[in-house]
Amino acid sequence: MIIRCWGARGSIPVSGDEYLKYGGDTTCVEVRTKDDDIIIIDAGSGIRRLGNALLKEGRRDFTMFFTHGHWDHLIGFPFFKPIYLSSVNINMYGCSYAQATVKEMISNVMAPPHFPVAYEEIHCNIDYHQACSEDFTLKSLKVSSIPLSHPNQGVGYRFEEDGKSFVFLTDNELSYIHPGGMDFAAYRDFARGADLLIHDTEFTDEDYKKTWGHSTFTDALRLSLEAGVKTLGLFHHNQERTDQGVEEILQRCREIASQRGSSLQCVGVSNSFSFEL
Repeated sequence: MIIRCWGARGSIPVSGDEYLKYGGDTTCVEVRTKDDDIIIIDAGSGIRRLGNALLKEGRRDFTMFFTHGHWDHLIGFPFFKPIYLSSVNINMYGCSYAQATVKEMISNVMAPPHFPVAYEEIHCNIDYHQACSEDFTLKSLKVSSIPLSHPNQGVGYRFEEDGKSFVFLTDNELSYIHPGGMDFAAYRDFARGADLLIHDTEFTDEDYKKTWGHSTFTDALRLSLEAGVKTLGLFHHNQERTDQGVEEILQRCREIASQRGSSLQCVGVSNSFSFEL
C-alpha cells in the first residue's frame, strides 16, 4: 500500500514563498493498493494535480471516499479533469450528513451561482454509495470507518492490507465531542497499532480554538502514543502556518516523543508526501 498526499492544507488554499515546502493545496490523499487500484480521499484543491497525473498515466477507474462536505474538501472536484471523460468510472463513497445524498453533497459545489459549469456536464460514470459506518472490503483492502468529532459531522477511515494499516482522521477535534462524534478513547482504539496515522494537527496549545472542529498537535501526539502508532503524519496545516511554523511543531512533536522514550516517528505531511507500507 502506498499513500500519497496531494493537499495537506486546511480551510483554504494558500500560496507564497512561505508555503513552498508543505504546500498550499487543501485535502486530497491517494492510496494505491498492492494491485495498483486507486483510492482517492477527498477532493480539495489538490485533486486538480492528481487528476492531471492520473490522465497522463492513462488511468480511468477510481474509488473515491469523502470525509465530509465542507468546502475545502470539495472545492477541487470541478477541476478534476477525469470527471469530464465518458471513459472514466468512479465508485464514490461517503456519508452525506447535512445533505440528502452523497450526490447532492458533490453536486452542490457546481450549483449556481457557485460555478459556471453545471453538474450535468459531467460525463464520467459515477456509482454513489452511502457509507456512514459500514465496514467492507475492496478486493485486497479492508476499509473501516468511524464518525469524526467535527461540526456537521464526518467520517474517518482505516485501510488495511496484508497486515499493514493506514488511518486517516482529518478534521477531528479530540478535546471536544461534537454531535455525532466519539470520545478520545474511541479514536485511540480505532488507531490502535496503525503503521501510519495521518491526523488533524491544525492548532498548537497556544492558538487552539475549542469547538472549531480541529485538534492540537499535542492531542494528536498523545493519541498516537497511547494507540501504539508507528508513524504520525501531521496534517491539515492552518492556512496561516508557514513552513517554518510547521517545522517548529514537527520538532516539538519529535522532542516530546523522545522524552517519553517512544519510537514513534513524527512527519510533516506535505503536497508531495509519499509513504509505502
